[in-house]
Amino acid sequence: MCLFCKIVAGEIPSTKVYEDDTILAFRDIAPMAPTHILVIPKVHIPSVDGITAENSAVVAHIFETIPLIAAQEHLVSGYRVVSNCGQDAGQTVPHLHFHILGGKELTTQMA
Repeated sequence: MCLFCKIVAGEIPSTKVYEDDTILAFRDIAPMAPTHILVIPKVHIPSVDGITAENSAVVAHIFETIPLIAAQEHLVSGYRVVSNCGQDAGQTVPHLHFHILGGKELTTQMA
């Protein structure tokens, strides 16, 4: 079972900011911005490469919920949403997740 599946199962604690039947959002333990939240599906999908017609509804739900989380976190001046896919892109946990970064003016540098 991967790290994020253990968080979903309640085996590892997290600082939850949002949860429903399909997804979980929690604060990153090594934040790269004043607000750094991870949004994950509760079902295990290894990465963006694992999104299929059968499971893509959960990704749509994540993107419908991200603005609600951003508003709850008072990210009124903007925020960034990032998903790393694979080792070379910096994906360290093999479970699909989206980073919400905000709370300050972010640079345009992406690499």
